[in-house]
Amino acid sequence: MPPAPAVDHLVVAAEDLAQGVPALEAQLGVRLAAGGRHAAFGTHNALLALGDATYLELIAPDPDAPAPGRPRWFGLDTAAVRSRLGDGPRLLHWVARPSPLPPGPDDHGERLRLSRDALAWTVTVPADGSLPGDGSGLVPSLIAWDGAHPTDTLEDVGVRLDRLVVSSPDAAGLRRRLAALGLSGCVTVADGPPDLRAELRTPAGPVVLGGT
Repeated sequence: MPPAPAVDHLVVAAEDLAQGVPALEAQLGVRLAAGGRHAAFGTHNALLALGDATYLELIAPDPDAPAPGRPRWFGLDTAAVRSRLGDGPRLLHWVARPSPLPPGPDDHGERLRLSRDALAWTVTVPADGSLPGDGSGLVPSLIAWDGAHPTDTLEDVGVRLDRLVVSSPDAAGLRRRLAALGLSGCVTVADGPPDLRAELRTPAGPVVLGGT
């Protein structure tokens, strides 16, 4: 039986993973787990369980990987995204787990089947590597896992996602879009300028990622 529709993971981006990991660990007060490498996109990551088959991914270009044959995902090659990472890791985007994954093509992107280690998944990625929708990161990428999920083996260090708030000047339109994917109630959609904010509960107290 496929998992219930939900927020699958938060995408926090950094210019450099070696610097981004300790910076985010200091902010959250917990240790991140080693992730892996994504050969198709020349990136690598570190991970943090958030409970309920949801996790945080800290992702950055992999300096030891050959240049990918296509633009890196999540807009990591774009000046607009790079300019946002100069002050350290930043909440950039979110990935949703609808059930089932709708067929494309659409502005979520191509349906790409990827794998690393024991994990295999299908994820939507625009051909130009941009964030889906209008590039603001508010419209989620979509993912479906084939078997194992990253949280199956991640240590639970006591961090939870209390709320993900997506602020949009077209909040009604975004609500309709999420409802069509079966994702109503997974996030809080608010009226306002484009913004993404994750409210986390950590062993040391509340932490907010993103937000203006």
